[in-house]
Amino acid sequence: MPSVRTRPSPALPPKPASPVNPLPWVQVAEGAPYFVTEHGAAWTPVGHNEAITWPNLAPLFRRRDPEAVEAHLRELVGKGITVIRLMLEYAHREHRYIERPVGVFAPNMVRLWDDLFAICERVGMRILLTPFDTYFTWVRWARHPYNQRNGGPCDDRARLLLCRDTRDAVMRRLAFAAERWGGGGALFAWDLWNELHPAQGGWRFDEMGEFIAEVGGHLRDVELRLHGRAHPQTVSVFGPELLTSPPLGELIFRHPALHFASTHLYEKGTIDDPRDTVGAALSTGRLVRDALAEIRDSRPFLDSEHGPIHRFKDHHKTLPHAFDDEYFRHMQWAHLASGGAGGGMRWPNRHPHVLTPGMHEAQAALARFLPLVDWPRFRRRCLNDGVSVDGASLAAFACGDDAQSVAWLLRTDSIGPDGRLRADAAPVHARLHVPGLAPGRYRVTAWDTSTGRELSTDLHDAGDGGLHLPLPPVATDLALAIRRADG
Repeated sequence: MPSVRTRPSPALPPKPASPVNPLPWVQVAEGAPYFVTEHGAAWTPVGHNEAITWPNLAPLFRRRDPEAVEAHLRELVGKGITVIRLMLEYAHREHRYIERPVGVFAPNMVRLWDDLFAICERVGMRILLTPFDTYFTWVRWARHPYNQRNGGPCDDRARLLLCRDTRDAVMRRLAFAAERWGGGGALFAWDLWNELHPAQGGWRFDEMGEFIAEVGGHLRDVELRLHGRAHPQTVSVFGPELLTSPPLGELIFRHPALHFASTHLYEKGTIDDPRDTVGAALSTGRLVRDALAEIRDSRPFLDSEHGPIHRFKDHHKTLPHAFDDEYFRHMQWAHLASGGAGGGMRWPNRHPHVLTPGMHEAQAALARFLPLVDWPRFRRRCLNDGVSVDGASLAAFACGDDAQSVAWLLRTDSIGPDGRLRADAAPVHARLHVPGLAPGRYRVTAWDTSTGRELSTDLHDAGDGGLHLPLPPVATDLALAIRRADG
């Protein structure tokens, strides 16, 4: 593979010094579809999407108010949020290109990323980094620096994944980022290409797979040469595209060069334009189940974008706070309980373009639940089609192995006129059957997902048919952590 180097720019700020106490790197757990630090401690992606032009991070540009950005990220870390997903270039407007012209890195943008990575190292936040905002690269192609008419390498946006010169430029961009910001643990992983789409590669899926192999392989070689190790890699996809372009599944879920799988859960109607908070959860559980069925090894799966995109972008409406908070909370628990790593990563799709305080509280409630599960040893399979509930209108989401299980129960019979579950509905009583657990004694912790507090912990015995247990009264929803208690 040819050596790819960035063009030197004397105007760039000096390269930052290595952090004094760098965060440990994150890697995929051995034999389990979750993540751990290099020291073997469980690490779960609890987070969402941010952007360098949105309100929370915009003050970093030209160092207008970096203290406000650091305070915001410290607040997130205090709530158990571990990662934000970011695009190295967010091309919604013309003033945030990181290269202009191609191969020449903008000093103001390099300084912004220098500052952001330094802040993340200090406060304990990690970044899932993707090199392009491919949506605005596509729709604003006439202005983009990669367009050949603007002096760039590519003559047609439909050849972004095929053009040799463009591929070299992408590898130079990633190599620059790896050299400048990839030496510490603040970088969680690389999303090599945001929303891989056949239209960007002439509908030639084999060559799109070659793009992943070559770009990811070159990036890994650069990291190994510079740092002696490499960060995990993934490629994301607009979820509905998997239905119309089935060959994408081979690239997203099974490409041998990738370490974990990620999709964007934007199902039509239930998720992209929700009418109630239950339908979105049911869709999330089904989509996670279907994604896990596509994976043939133990790589983790996570949703790295979701939200009411059609309602916001096309109808120009923002969901009411209370509805959106519950919709968000339901989706994250459906994601986790069905076997996804973490709760998924919301794209705000709000005005202003930030998550609500209620969403951050929901993230905190999930983060406090996580220590109840031994994630590095949790070889789960999705149990959504195997777990059952007797005696109530509850949807059940679950995953488990022979020693642990995570379950989430959701009322489906008490949706109010505003689309939310009625908090004043009489609680229901039911029994849960969790298959697959080996005979023995289990500690079952019931969890309030709204307050993030333990409701009860009891011991129950499983037999040859799995675990049968009575549930505490369920008013709206309930999470359970089930873990072997007898060694």
